[in-house]
Amino acid sequence: MRELTEQEQVRRNKLEEIRKVCNPYPEKFERTHTISEARELEDGTKGVKVAGRIAFARKMGKLSFVRIRNLEDGIQVQFKVDTLGEEKYDFFKRLVETGDFIGVTGEVITTQTGEKTINVEDFEFLGKALRPLPEKFHGLADQEVKYRQRYVDLIMNQDSRDIFLGRSKFYYFLRKYLNENGFLEVETPIVQTSVSGASAKPFYTHHNALDIDCNLRIAPELYLKQCIVAGYDRVFELAKCFRNEGMDPEHLQEFTQVEWYAAYWCFEDNIKFYTKFIQELLMHLKGTTTITYQGTELDFSGDFARINYCEEMKKVLGDDFLDVEDPEELKNRVVEKGLFKMDELNDYHSLSQVIDFVYKKTIRAGIVQPTIIYNYPAVLIPLARRNDEDEKRIDVFQVVAAGTELCKAYSELVNPFQQRASFEDQLKAKAQGDDETMDLDENYLMAMEQGMPPISGLGFGIDRLMMLIYDAPNIRDVVLFPIMKPEDNK
Repeated sequence: MRELTEQEQVRRNKLEEIRKVCNPYPEKFERTHTISEARELEDGTKGVKVAGRIAFARKMGKLSFVRIRNLEDGIQVQFKVDTLGEEKYDFFKRLVETGDFIGVTGEVITTQTGEKTINVEDFEFLGKALRPLPEKFHGLADQEVKYRQRYVDLIMNQDSRDIFLGRSKFYYFLRKYLNENGFLEVETPIVQTSVSGASAKPFYTHHNALDIDCNLRIAPELYLKQCIVAGYDRVFELAKCFRNEGMDPEHLQEFTQVEWYAAYWCFEDNIKFYTKFIQELLMHLKGTTTITYQGTELDFSGDFARINYCEEMKKVLGDDFLDVEDPEELKNRVVEKGLFKMDELNDYHSLSQVIDFVYKKTIRAGIVQPTIIYNYPAVLIPLARRNDEDEKRIDVFQVVAAGTELCKAYSELVNPFQQRASFEDQLKAKAQGDDETMDLDENYLMAMEQGMPPISGLGFGIDRLMMLIYDAPNIRDVVLFPIMKPEDNK
């Protein structure tokens, strides 16, 4: 049992005093208005009942001012001894403090300073905070504490409230936008028996009832495309995904992404759809298509610039880089061209890993304004459709801004013979030491053999998009409860 601080002990003592007067943890409080609604009421409106946490209190002799708030809004309330009476006012002054919850009843007024206020005629105590809030002027600056105690962060920091209110608004917009465009939302399994849908290291677990080893979903792709087989024209999912890989400011092992799939589309249709989606999303959340991220202004209006992946990589690796089949040969070429040293390539074992590493470090890192990267090497994505003119290329695009990937989309591979061959190539890459390859999924191949129409799908990480929109330098800033190493309770 930890030792209480002096302030915590004082608060516990006040709690016992409150018990003598009322129940400090009552069952409910009947509000007439939310705080936001109360702020819109005309002066003179009586009988207004609102509730919230005390974020600030300035107690004086016979008049005190308090600000109560919730996640979305705050309002000033004033306590006057000649309105409340000596006994009730004394109770407030002695025992009620910042962090506590109260419900007030009163009249809406505007003070001489122009502040919308509720003149309190009565109040109820609704909940005691046994721990004090951080210092008013310092807020909550400690990053570790912010992530571990998000509830305190949200109480104290407006920037954090803006981010997570925005995230909730994003979910509303996403579902509304996709529904209005004919997409149906579905749920697919998180616990799976095959590692498919993306190139990543999975988390493994054991299913006791069936006595089988399983993995946590790395992407919902194959199940969503089975929905297209089943007859869904357009389908999407908000999917919790898990990849057992390194952590950095842009990656967490547990993350949220959305994927959508449309029958009869090609990737060019998805380019048009995503462009309009992101522009309308920004207008909904920020009221503009121009945002600032880490000091750089990003303009999402109009058509985005385009970069041909294969053509740009030819400039970097040579015109024949698509013909190279041996990863070691490609590594040697990278070193000979002076791009990287061999020890920087030791962790990359397959052609796809080496190509992707070079692309991210030499091309993607330098992209600032929203840009469409298209025309990818086929070896990178085994689930994408081969280009009709060159089978070594695939009909894929990404949108990149500020050096980071915002989405990935492609025309889907619907030929089961080509898909089986691509899965077999993945097995070869796994034998070469690439532990991020996909399994050969016979159940998915069976679905493909049932027949698939032309399809285009798109996926993006919600967390990374929120980082960009709300100018957050770390992915943990936009995740309510990011995973942290356990620590002793304090």
